[in-house]
This record gives sequence, structure tokens and C-alpha cells, in this order.
Amino acid sequence: MTSSNFPIGTPGTPWGDEEKSAWLATTSVKRSYKEDVLTKIDALRGRFEVVQYGALSFNPARYPQFGIRSRDFNPKKPTILITGGVHGYETSGVHGALKFLDTEAEAFTAEFNFMVAPCVSPWGYETINRWNPYTVDPNRSFTENSPSEEAANVMAWVKGLGVDIFAHIDLHETTDTDESEFRPALAARDGKDYEEDIVPDGFYLVGDTDMPNTEFQTAIINEVRKVTHIAPADESGNIIGSPVEQEGVINYATKSLGLCSGFTDCQYGTTTEVYPDSPKVTDEECNDAQVAAIRGALNYLIAQRS
Repeated sequence: MTSSNFPIGTPGTPWGDEEKSAWLATTSVKRSYKEDVLTKIDALRGRFEVVQYGALSFNPARYPQFGIRSRDFNPKKPTILITGGVHGYETSGVHGALKFLDTEAEAFTAEFNFMVAPCVSPWGYETINRWNPYTVDPNRSFTENSPSEEAANVMAWVKGLGVDIFAHIDLHETTDTDESEFRPALAARDGKDYEEDIVPDGFYLVGDTDMPNTEFQTAIINEVRKVTHIAPADESGNIIGSPVEQEGVINYATKSLGLCSGFTDCQYGTTTEVYPDSPKVTDEECNDAQVAAIRGALNYLIAQRS
């Protein structure tokens, strides 16, 4: 689908309130945030501190936002921030974060504090959307005076704890619907032409142009390749239009773009991208790839501090 035949709006003209409302009317609840996510968060309460840090004004009762912290939080230890579900449709980001907490986090608590926001965009999770209800992309909104409640609330939670973030691992997916649905909608919303791209078949990372931490990214890739395949570059040497810096790694200017992985002044940051639509993987392997990415990052950081 191209922006010229997108069913909402006029080609070449950015959307106004009428078009945005028309888009919202096309959305519907397709899965349960309460059953899929909140029940898993509740199951962690005995081992971790669970706090509600916000709620979406679109429906506060249905869409509370929860953060999970290590018990016995020690300011002398480095703090690791893990975020998932910034784009709510990216399923393994949410469930990978929760699986890490359930299966592996406690093995690392002697070395690190953990702060985890497993589902930053609960409305997006239920409706399987990249945007929030107002056609705002939370992952371009980690800025001052953010237009996204999803982003603003998690930033306020992290800032309010008054701790330095040592490393931030932001868990994402790249799905086939990026090209079939979300990018054409983005082009239509902005009154631009849609330029078709291909979805990489495999796992990759997005580092920070200003602080690439090359060896850190390599360590993550090497751990993830034990679980799933790494995305190859396209014929131009790119992944999603950006030059491949090393196998499975591209870099973005995370702060200036308002990306989640750039909103703190962390020493180490990365964004994971799992490909769940590959015939080579299962849903659980996608979750496991996210866990492996966190594990690879943490083991590298421990080795650097030894």
C-alpha cells in the first residue's frame, strides 16, 4: 500500500484532526493487556518491587503503566534500565523483558540494580499499533514536553528515582507490518510519498551514533546468535536504510531523534530489533532472543568492571 492510495487523507496533505479521528476509528482491541501482561507483572511482586508510575488518560483504568525494580536497591551498584513495548505491537519486547525478570534477573542482582518498564505503551499493545491513539509515535517522543504520555510517564519515573542509568536496553521488533501498514500510514499522515523498503530477516541492533560502544554491541550480537539468526545487510550494505557498522548493527542519533534508548545519559545503550515474522523462528525464540540480548549486555559489563 502506498501513501497515494492510503484509505485515509488526501495524498500530499498532512492529516488534520478529522483524519486522525478516522484512523483511530479503524483501531480495535485485539488482545488483552490485563491478561497477557498485568498477570505476569503481578506474579513478580514477591521477588521485585512493582510500582504504578502512570496511566494513559485515554482510559486510565484500563491502561495503567507499571515499573519493576530490584528489591534492596543499592545506589552504590550500577543501575540497568530495560524498556519494552515502547511500540505496543512489538510483542517480544514486552514478553522478553518479563521473561528476563522471571528467569535471569536475580542471577545478576549482586552486580546491578534493575529498573524495568516492560510495556510502555499498553494501548498500543492491545490494539497492535506502533502509534498511540493520537497518531503519535512514542519512540520519537522521548524529549522535553513530550507529545506522548507513554514516553513522558516513563521518563518522569526514571528521573524521579534520582539515579544514574549505567546502561539502557530497549527491546523492539521489526515486523512485516512495518512495510505493509505502519510506514505507509506514516507517509500518509505526514503528506509524504511512501518509499518502499525491505524488512530485515533476522535480529539486529541500533546503537547510538554519538556513543556507538562497538564492543558492547558485538557482545550482544554474539550472545543472540546462539538463539536466532542475525540480519544480513541488503545489497546496498544497509539495514532499514542505514549503513551497517558491523554485523547486525546500525547506528542512529538516538537523542536528537527522540528515541527511548537516548533519553538518559547512560554510558551504554542499545535498541534490539527482533524479526518475529521469519519462518526460521517461533514466538518463544523471539522472547529468548530478547533475553539473550540483555544477558550478553550484562555479561559484557561485568567483564569490563572486573
